[in-house]
Amino acid sequence: MPGFVIHIAVAEEYIKKHKNEKENRKEFIDGTIYPDLISPKSLSHYGKSPAYSNLKLFLENNDMSTSFNRGNFLHLLTDYLFYNQYIEIIPKEGLYNDYDIINEKLIENYKITYIPEKAKKSIFFKNGEVKVLTYELACKVIDEISQIDLDSVCKEILQNSKKWSTYKKLV
Repeated sequence: MPGFVIHIAVAEEYIKKHKNEKENRKEFIDGTIYPDLISPKSLSHYGKSPAYSNLKLFLENNDMSTSFNRGNFLHLLTDYLFYNQYIEIIPKEGLYNDYDIINEKLIENYKITYIPEKAKKSIFFKNGEVKVLTYELACKVIDEISQIDLDSVCKEILQNSKKWSTYKKLV
């Protein structure tokens, strides 16, 4: 799953790009990090792992009129797209270390000022070479996913869930 900083950056950029006055920024960002604070992840991700989130099931069981739930859904959508469109192979090792290496630069680049207290203890900063996720790919994920119209995607998933239920095999 993308790290907290990537999820927060997607949420911040989404709010900027969509200029949606109905979104409560703090609640939206809190919703965006919520699924990764819950254990087991299968409960909060509506599937056996974050890579296998059942987006339709989430939509059927949650009210999408709240900023918290919209942020929560954006998290699941980001995980789904991250694993199924952006990452070629999903390795078990190396990815979390890469987050720690690119976190500081992402915070600076996307001017992230609000990091929920519950996420702060899980955000680390390291130096080193990335092995799986480059800074450029993280920016592409953030920039492209934040452009998506959540309402349109929700409608499409509810009408055509088959398109949104294919998954890559985890390595």
